[in-house]
Amino acid sequence: LHARYVLNLLHETRKHLKQLPNISHVSTCYSEEVTVCGDLHGQLDDLFLIFYKNGLPSPSKSYVFNGDFVDRGKQSLEILIVLFTFLLIYPKEVHLNRGNHEDYMVNLRYGFTKEVMQKYKVHGKKILKMIQNVF
Repeated sequence: LHARYVLNLLHETRKHLKQLPNISHVSTCYSEEVTVCGDLHGQLDDLFLIFYKNGLPSPSKSYVFNGDFVDRGKQSLEILIVLFTFLLIYPKEVHLNRGNHEDYMVNLRYGFTKEVMQKYKVHGKKILKMIQNVF
């Protein structure tokens, strides 16, 4: 995805998240399911498998993602793009909780910073700065 679109997505995501309270309350009833996921760690295939088995986020399919979206795997940025896009499309059905890997120092140590800089050589620093603002 071109850097311009990544930055636009990050800007819109940050704007949306700033309007939300620090604590999200997700409720369900017997007729509704909520899929809870955690620790994707840059494994895009795992995210696709979850969507394949449980369905894509939609008004009838809620998801809670419990952080650790990035680091270790090779497709952390792609996971953020997918999750942030679904968050903006279905803000009442997609909930993202920040994990310890959504931290600047952890990203430096475990590979996310390097991944972004390799994928976006020209705009990498700007994208990283915006991602940290979103985190």
